[in-house]
Amino acid sequence: MTAHVFVDESKRGGYLVTAAAVLPGGLSLGRQVIRGLILPGQRRLHFTHESDNRRKQILDAIAELHPAVTIYDGSAHERRRQREACLDGLIADLAATDARLLVIETDESVLELDRRILYRSTRLHGCEALEYRHHRAHEEPLLAIPDALAWCWQRGGFWKARAKEFVSDVRVV
Repeated sequence: MTAHVFVDESKRGGYLVTAAAVLPGGLSLGRQVIRGLILPGQRRLHFTHESDNRRKQILDAIAELHPAVTIYDGSAHERRRQREACLDGLIADLAATDARLLVIETDESVLELDRRILYRSTRLHGCEALEYRHHRAHEEPLLAIPDALAWCWQRGGFWKARAKEFVSDVRVV
């Protein structure tokens, strides 16, 4: 089955790109579960703005979805190369899988950079068939998964230990 991969970045304490893969059979349920967690008045889930009890509730719900999560750490690179290194590492990994869709949370300040990186990397790694899109978090509920896990990883302590339940690999790129 072809996975759909959802990506978010985190810059707190180092530059990370978190990628969560969900199989097509879990997409509808996943979106339904995440939408069900959005409180009245919220447009989307954003882990930074949640209480600890809500964070635990959200992580419990994510656990039921069984995403395959990889974290790409680009912190060793100079700042202007970190995102490129992480996205290139992600594309290299996706080329070796049957992933067909990559959804990245939109950051208008790097949108053109992303397009250049993704165009170059998909060709370099021989996965031109990989479709990639940029969406705002309120447009794609499953972007809440990498948002939550990146926050937990960067936060450390109890939260990082909880994130380790989901993360199958950490790649230093």
